Amino acid sequence: MSVRRLAEASVQPASFAFNKANAAAAKQWIKKYPKGREQSAIIPLLMIAQEQEGWVTKAAIETISDMLGMPRIRGLEVATFYTQYQLNPVGTRAHIQVCGTTPCMLRGSEALMDVCRSKIHHDQFHTNDKGTLSWEEVECLGACVNAPMVMVFKDTFEDLTPERLAEIIDLYDAGKGASVTPGPQNGRTGSEPASGLTSLKSEKAILKSTRDKEAREAAKAAKAAPDAIIAAPVPAPAAAAPAAPVAPSNASKPKTDAPETSPALKTPSKAKVAPAAEKAASVSAPLHSAANANKAAPQVEKVSKQRNGPIAKAEPASAFKAPEAKSPEMRAPAAKPAKPSLEDKNRPTGIARPAAVDDLKLISGVGPKIEGILHELGIFTFAQVASWKKAEREWVDGYLSFHGRIDRDDWVKQAKALAKGGVAEYIRVFGKKPV
Repeated sequence: MSVRRLAEASVQPASFAFNKANAAAAKQWIKKYPKGREQSAIIPLLMIAQEQEGWVTKAAIETISDMLGMPRIRGLEVATFYTQYQLNPVGTRAHIQVCGTTPCMLRGSEALMDVCRSKIHHDQFHTNDKGTLSWEEVECLGACVNAPMVMVFKDTFEDLTPERLAEIIDLYDAGKGASVTPGPQNGRTGSEPASGLTSLKSEKAILKSTRDKEAREAAKAAKAAPDAIIAAPVPAPAAAAPAAPVAPSNASKPKTDAPETSPALKTPSKAKVAPAAEKAASVSAPLHSAANANKAAPQVEKVSKQRNGPIAKAEPASAFKAPEAKSPEMRAPAAKPAKPSLEDKNRPTGIARPAAVDDLKLISGVGPKIEGILHELGIFTFAQVASWKKAEREWVDGYLSFHGRIDRDDWVKQAKALAKGGVAEYIRVFGKKPV
């Protein structure tokens, strides 16, 4: 972040005061903060001062700090931290902020800056000869989809070309900046693709498609409704209910919401009832009752197979035995010896008990617990560790809770340095003290 300093004393006004309207606005802003937190209003108050004067003067910072009862140095810290505050005089008619972030840069913002250099001043934060215009490069202004863009005070101008920006600068310089319409300058509305819509082009077509879909779904639902109502009461042929007697011609018809022509609601003719159906109708218990459990089982199994597939048969306990490991990776690790033993028959010959004892904890990765294990294995000196070959490393590694740390931390190299010259040699080799 660049260093931000106040303007030179020669251009600083002697005093500052809000005009009547801005003084009232400042009081309203202060009231928005809780008692004891009024100093937080310095952010909006500095913005009001900038809008009134065109830039933030030293007198304005000090006056606002005094209004809020805060040290002036804190007011200076806020004003010099935020880049939204202009600490030097800017153009009286327009201060043009050109976005230089990646999307705008890719779309030609450098050419827009060249226009500002040629029409205003070669350097940023400098006014033109009349003092009416100035410019600066800023970070993202928030309209990346319409890049490149500039901001003049609170208005943004997007989809710019160098020629269009030059026209806008001339209008502001002539005092006609209010006549320029903010927003995209290439005729597009909002942020749709510059080439025009590529999909959902016709609102009528979208609405018609939606209405047609709703109509089809409604018709489908209406067609399926009667079938859904009458489907449930229809019994299976094997469990047909007793045939109802034919009602007399002068009997009142039962009330129903279903159409009269529905064949499912017509009383079946007694002459058409098959003997098998009459026999089945004499069954008093339902098919799923305990009395008919044996009869229902085959049908239940059949339905279950249709829904869920074949019913899995129970497997004997022997079927769940773990498969025999076929590779070294699948085999369970060999049990680690409960306690290191100096009589271990696999003990490498290169490990022997010495007379002197070194502080093995100087080796990175060796703590008090591991040092105790090494002592139980007969390892007491740096020279012993330094002489380890693959066989010794693998043997010792088998007694450690976390395997591989010997090679990972390079115990052998550390031990060689310590055995050769102690801590001084360790620092020379590794550039640090042993941990």
